[in-house]
Amino acid sequence: MKKNLGVVQAVYPMPVLMIAAYDENGKVNVMNAAWGMICGSDKIALCIGDAHKTTQNIHHVKAFTVSIADEAHMDVADFFGIASGNEMEDKFERTGYHARKSEFVNAPIIEEFPVVMECELAEVVNTEHLHAIIGKIVNTAAEESVLSDNGKVDPEKLSALTFDQFQSGYYTTGEKAGQAWNAGMGLMNK
Repeated sequence: MKKNLGVVQAVYPMPVLMIAAYDENGKVNVMNAAWGMICGSDKIALCIGDAHKTTQNIHHVKAFTVSIADEAHMDVADFFGIASGNEMEDKFERTGYHARKSEFVNAPIIEEFPVVMECELAEVVNTEHLHAIIGKIVNTAAEESVLSDNGKVDPEKLSALTFDQFQSGYYTTGEKAGQAWNAGMGLMNK
């Protein structure tokens, strides 16, 4: 029997995404965002508020990167969610992490995170109930250490973080449970 929990954000898992953008002076800012998803073959949607320093930077510069946080960098990924770029001038610098400019868009790539999508600002959706940044993915790059033999990202090697909105925890991904577009084939001819 199910117990009513009230209004709970009951989507699990949520990605732990590092959103990075330059400000008008070329200074790096990074934020932690769980409310993001792929919304087309070459698009990503980030449901992030307009008050974030990173969001303001994206509006100004029209480009950003989205990195997947992994277990090895959980402490800094969490810090990017705790600290506000609006209140902490040296937020990125105090991590000791390294950024380089993307060769595809005017946005920083944070070297320590193993997978990054480099995006141009495609659209801002701003309604009464939603503020979303839509990015056109122009390139994705990954460290060779997280690639499988077929040249694609291997989730077991990536050890990506997921966010649990029930208990506010971080978990890692990795163990494969089945093959997509195959696990349900037995029901097709029923």
